[in-house]
Amino acid sequence: MNREEQLACIKERCSTGRLRWTQHIMTRLIQRNISIKDVVYALSAGEIIEEYPTDYPYPSCLILGCSIAGHSLHIVCGIGPEELYLITAYYPDSAVWSADFKERKSD
Repeated sequence: MNREEQLACIKERCSTGRLRWTQHIMTRLIQRNISIKDVVYALSAGEIIEEYPTDYPYPSCLILGCSIAGHSLHIVCGIGPEELYLITAYYPDSAVWSADFKERKSD
């Protein structure tokens, strides 16, 4: 699946509610004060900025989207055969990421 197909799949699974919220993401959302609505909103209009094709059990990717309030948000998700597995979400750190939060800064 190419990047465009992956993004279409992610958006379709968001719109149909085929989302698997892992324990890990739920813990991180609480710790980082990120709402479920913000994650869904960011995924629905986001873009893939990194791909992890060898992740287990499903290939995953890093999505850059925005929260409802307009803050940049990163979400890692795995594309399973029937559901989108939500792995983690965080507000990107400007010390680690470029100004547009699309590329990691080099050391």
